[in-house]
Amino acid sequence: MKFMSNPKKLTILFLLIGCLISGLMSGYTAKGAALIAADLQTGHVISSLSAREKVFLPLVFKEAIEYSDLRFAVIGDYGNGSQAEADVAALVKSWNPEIIITTGDNNYPDGTSETIDHNIGQFFHEFIAPYVGSYGEGGQENRFFPSLGNHDWHSKDAQPYLDYFTLPGNERYYDFSYGPVHFFVLDSDSDEPDGADSKSIQANWLQSQLSTSDSIWKIVYMHHSPYSSGKHGSKGRMQWPFAEWGADVVISGHDHTYERISKDGILYFVNGLGGASRYLFYDIVEGSQLRYNEDYGAMLVEVSGDVMRFQFINRQGMVVDAVELVKPRSH
Repeated sequence: MKFMSNPKKLTILFLLIGCLISGLMSGYTAKGAALIAADLQTGHVISSLSAREKVFLPLVFKEAIEYSDLRFAVIGDYGNGSQAEADVAALVKSWNPEIIITTGDNNYPDGTSETIDHNIGQFFHEFIAPYVGSYGEGGQENRFFPSLGNHDWHSKDAQPYLDYFTLPGNERYYDFSYGPVHFFVLDSDSDEPDGADSKSIQANWLQSQLSTSDSIWKIVYMHHSPYSSGKHGSKGRMQWPFAEWGADVVISGHDHTYERISKDGILYFVNGLGGASRYLFYDIVEGSQLRYNEDYGAMLVEVSGDVMRFQFINRQGMVVDAVELVKPRSH
C-alpha cells in the first residue's frame, strides 16, 4: 500500500502517542506504539503501526517550528447542551483558535429552532456572525463553519440551521479559505437536494472547486464518514475519489468515536466525540491506524506553510493522537 499515490506526494509523518520522538516530544510514556514515516523517494511506508496499549499522560511538544499561519478546532456530534459539550467547548476555547469547523449533528435531537441556540450559541456565540441568539454578543466576523448532520435534517429542509447561520454559497455545502487552507464543506445527508454520491451535482461542484484551488492545503469535511470502524460504519455513497480530485485530508463524524484511517494516500479522520453519546467499535476498516472512544474531546489543527499538525485531545487535556503532515517544498 502506498501512502503517496496521489500526485502531490504528501510526506506523512505520524507522531503517535506511544512514540518517544527525540527532539519533538517529551512528557509521556506508552506501550506498543511505533513511528510511521513515508519514504520521500519511493512513497512507500517504511515502518508499521502498532498502537494498541496506550498510557495517556500529558504530552509536551518541543516546538521544531512555530505553527503561525492558522490554528483551528474540529468538533463533531456535539450539539446537545450537555456537560460533555460544555467541557469540550471550554477545551476548544482554551486553544484560542481562529476558526471552529464541525462534522455535523449540531442540534440534537431534531434540529429545531427551539433548541438550536441552547445547543450551539450557548457555547460558541462569540465565534458566530451575525449571531441571532440570546447568549451574548456574536463575533465581529464569522469564525464558525458547520456541516449539516442527519439530526439537523430532522427539521424540514434543515431550515432552522439555515436560518441560524450565515454561510457561503447555498449554505448546505460550500467552500472558504483561511490562511493557507482551503476548506470544502459537504452535505452528506441523503436529503441533500443536489445529491450526496460521487455522481451528484454536489460532487461535480467539489471536483471543480478542488481542481481550481491553488491553496497549499485542501481539507474536505462532512458528517457521514466514508470510512469508519464505529457503530454506523462506512458510508459507501460518500466514498468519493477525494485523493484523486486533490484533497489532502477528509474529516467526518456520525460515529461518536475518534479514528484515524489511511486510504488512497491521504488521511481520513472520524471526529464525533463532541458531547453526544459515545459509541463502540465494531468491524475494523482497512487502513485504521488509531481508534479512541474513552472520553469526549476535539481536534486541534495547526498550520505553518507546508506543515500541518493534527491532534485529538480529550476533555481532560490528554493528547490521544498527534499527526504531522509535511509537503515537500517545490524547487
